Amino acid sequence: MKKSITLAALLLVLGTSVFATTKPSKSVNKLQDEISFTPLKSDNGFGIAIDKQAPGKSIVMIYDNDKNVIFKDLLSKGASGQKNYLVNNLENGDYTVEVVSNKQVIKKQMHVYNEGETKSYFFIQ
Repeated sequence: MKKSITLAALLLVLGTSVFATTKPSKSVNKLQDEISFTPLKSDNGFGIAIDKQAPGKSIVMIYDNDKNVIFKDLLSKGASGQKNYLVNNLENGDYTVEVVSNKQVIKKQMHVYNEGETKSYFFIQ
């Protein structure tokens, strides 16, 4: 008799807990594109690679210190891609490199300077 009462109580608790659970949130965590910056073998440039979750436009823009767009490039329209960018033609100073892909925006601050007779750069953390 004790076992049947315990079993009935257990079933009652389990049955009500099923109805008491909350519904999952409607906002689904969308997968984001993976964007990476890689240095080139020479110090005068960098590469940007995008591993896309879905086909779509990816754009690279470089702004000067006054927020003027000085360079705009379509990185990829469809699948994943990679492009390299040289800093040889940039003046010494600070720049912002912006990558837009799948409604995701990544911005990095970059400093360009002379290193001997060549241009070099580094990204500011």
